[in-house]
Amino acid sequence: MTTTSTPTCGCPEGLAAMAPSRRALLAGASVLGAAGATLALAGPAEAMTRLTFADAGYTGDTLVVLSFRGGIDGLSVVPPVGDPAYYTARPSIAIPQSRGLALDTRFALHPALAPLLPLYTAGRLAVVHAVGQPNPTRSHFTDMDEMERAAPGSSIRTGWLDRMVGATTTPGPFAGTTIGSTTAPRSFLGDLTADLSMRSVDSFTLSGAWDATETARWTTALRAMHAGDADAITTPARTALDALTTAGTLRTAGYTPANGATYPSGGLGDALRDTARLVKAGVGLRAVSIDSGNWDMHTDLGSSTGGWMFGQLSEVGKALAAFMTDLGSAADRVTLVTLSEFGRRVTENGSGGVDHGYGNFSFVLGGGVNGGKVYGTWPGVAPDQTQAGDLKATTDYRSVLAEVLEKRCGLTASGVLPGAPSARLGLLRPKA
Repeated sequence: MTTTSTPTCGCPEGLAAMAPSRRALLAGASVLGAAGATLALAGPAEAMTRLTFADAGYTGDTLVVLSFRGGIDGLSVVPPVGDPAYYTARPSIAIPQSRGLALDTRFALHPALAPLLPLYTAGRLAVVHAVGQPNPTRSHFTDMDEMERAAPGSSIRTGWLDRMVGATTTPGPFAGTTIGSTTAPRSFLGDLTADLSMRSVDSFTLSGAWDATETARWTTALRAMHAGDADAITTPARTALDALTTAGTLRTAGYTPANGATYPSGGLGDALRDTARLVKAGVGLRAVSIDSGNWDMHTDLGSSTGGWMFGQLSEVGKALAAFMTDLGSAADRVTLVTLSEFGRRVTENGSGGVDHGYGNFSFVLGGGVNGGKVYGTWPGVAPDQTQAGDLKATTDYRSVLAEVLEKRCGLTASGVLPGAPSARLGLLRPKA
């Protein structure tokens, strides 16, 4: 990050919810099966990227889910500069209309996101505003868990990405993977696939095996040791050992981003760089979940020219633009969606920040996106238009995900997102 700040969240889980740091405290990586069997691996932690690799039968897009942990302020990211009530509610932190990057007559991008404007103009980036989930609580942990479970009002306890993997063809050895953490996110929790965890592609090695000879010896020994065990133990072990072979090949080959792409330093750039690398390597990448933390800006959010929000968004804009540039034509088989557990209050607080709210935004990027447009029904931000002082959510986030699953992943959305609304926004073109 180019700037840092210490959040002072009023809820007890506020600081802990600033993942990825919460999960990145754990060293090493692992493979977790349904019964919790673990094979420990080593590597330095920085960002969190969860990857799922498909077998050869899967022809859908790679779905990349970028989660802004901590409740990003969508009214700063995509400010309604054409709505006078926005400036009344935020006299010191609003983005001036002259500084915003105009998307249409009502909305603009934060100026720190300038690298994304060409993607929007080219039709590869769409924005959905006033997005949210049913029954928000304004609790980081509760709303993050509910968003990753994506089955409100039901007894389902698995994660929606685990259900997505299970809805496709028979998973291969890379079926469910986490990069940057040994703790599987709720979205991947379930018993349909083994969960492979790695810090990064280059650091994915056997702990204690310091060279190729030792790696071969350890691999042979571990395969023999697990050969007679139950599937709950052998499957995670076999998944990790098979994945090590592929990761070793990629590590030996090295990687240089294509098309002049330059990723910013930091966890998000590293995570997206690894994602592009794996997409282009043709290892069958199916779904990716990346966390970007430190968005709980109760104090000192900053201005349109600098500060906490500006620094964070500068990294986001550069990283996403580099990712799309690096992918090149491979972007035609990738769809990236951004999510956050909730938005922020419409009115700024007395500390130059914004407290927990409701409605938010979502970016959708990729080769199959009907971009260059802000989607959704705008409810307004005047006091009589809000939901108890929050931006209303007029689009259920599951509607966005359902359209991606149907049009780009070739899946039946109801099997992954039970109870999701049937309405679609027209964000995407059906995959040919």
